[in-house]
Amino acid sequence: MNSQHFSTKERILGAAEQLFARLGFAGASLRQVTAAANVNLAAVNYHFGSKENLINEVFRRRLDELNAHRLQALDEALKLPDTGLEPLLSAFINPALDLSLDRGGGGAFVRVLARAYAEHNDALRKFLSDNYGHVMKRFHAAFAQRLPDLDKEELYWRLDIVAGALTYAMADFGVIKRKSGVTEQQHRERSAEHLIRFAAAGLRAP
Repeated sequence: MNSQHFSTKERILGAAEQLFARLGFAGASLRQVTAAANVNLAAVNYHFGSKENLINEVFRRRLDELNAHRLQALDEALKLPDTGLEPLLSAFINPALDLSLDRGGGGAFVRVLARAYAEHNDALRKFLSDNYGHVMKRFHAAFAQRLPDLDKEELYWRLDIVAGALTYAMADFGVIKRKSGVTEQQHRERSAEHLIRFAAAGLRAP
């Protein structure tokens, strides 16, 4: 990767993403980030101000685009004659699985996402809720409309479990591995198909 093609800010974000994926948020120091990005500490302070904000911006760089794709797909799903759950689940699940295949660091970001679940970073949790909570609310409202008999709190529980299963699928760390002769794209599509079918059954359960 030729660093001259990237801005200083992008180099810092890319280096931080890789290090957070490998070492965790607490384990990766700003000194390691600056060394990997080939910048000085003043550059990190100028662009991000603090390590906490750097962590937030690593997420923003990926999640702004991901959630824009999700909302666009949701809007399109709501226009379809199909009033089932599957189009809504596809809008939620497929953009995320596409991100996991992104050659521009998508795999590293999936590991960063897994770190966020494991490390229970309250400041990060608040950042994600403040900036992306509206996306989940849009999906919740769409699912609630199609599951009128399901209690609101129960629906939140079930969607939270779907989100957890999606993160697991994004990490591609399960027992089922891609078979020889099956492309990554085909494997991703198969994963999405199984996850959507499973999630729809779970959401429809009494």
